[in-house]
Amino acid sequence: MNEMNHFKKFMHKLADESAKIILPYFRKNISVEIKEDSSPVTIADQKAEELMREMIMNEFPDHGIIGEEFGTHKNKSDYTWVLDPIDGTKSFICGTVTFGTMIALLKHHKPILGSIYQPVLKEYLIGDNETTFLNDVQVKVRNCSNISESVLLTTDHLNIKKYKDIDKFNKLIEKVKIYRNWGDCYGYYLLATGYADIMIDPIMSIWDTAALVPIIKGAGGIITDYNGEDSMKSDSVIAASPGLHQLVIDALK
Repeated sequence: MNEMNHFKKFMHKLADESAKIILPYFRKNISVEIKEDSSPVTIADQKAEELMREMIMNEFPDHGIIGEEFGTHKNKSDYTWVLDPIDGTKSFICGTVTFGTMIALLKHHKPILGSIYQPVLKEYLIGDNETTFLNDVQVKVRNCSNISESVLLTTDHLNIKKYKDIDKFNKLIEKVKIYRNWGDCYGYYLLATGYADIMIDPIMSIWDTAALVPIIKGAGGIITDYNGEDSMKSDSVIAASPGLHQLVIDALK
């Protein structure tokens, strides 16, 4: 087995094992803590990340880890795993299925592998910058080059107002066919699998972004920050099909 296949199999194993932790807490009466950045966290987030970190340290003791809940381990390694045990914790605690476990693998700080796992629906999406597969079936972004025919998604409309130019965003909304707040990682899943055309988030962290890059690129899409630059070096994301991406960038400038 070559190295990349080993990484892919292990990433899938991480997702499967994290799901065993997360699912028993889904739609249950669990306590929610509020972190310093005002975002919520649950015992499911924490236990799932603890498990994945332990698995990585056992399998790849020389690799680094960056996790949303427990920080950085070995930050000078050639390979680094980036973990978001529950991307969309607000969705999770509200009982919706638009959350998922996000896992990325970086080589020299660049994402080479990314996955999104929705454990309730058992949908596993994995990309390597060249191809993206949903449950072993290759997927592609939709071929759309007309904004008036596009589906636009974002995680939270209020975040646009808080971090970016809401007036320009509202003008973009008026041009698209459908606009919805089907966000967090599931919005990017919908883009990569051809059910949406544009996904925008004005504020992101590395654990939000890293897994998305190989998935969107592997599905034939384009993912950058608000200025069309490397999203890994920024705190925003615009992802879209190739025929729409520059049009969206121009509309929001």
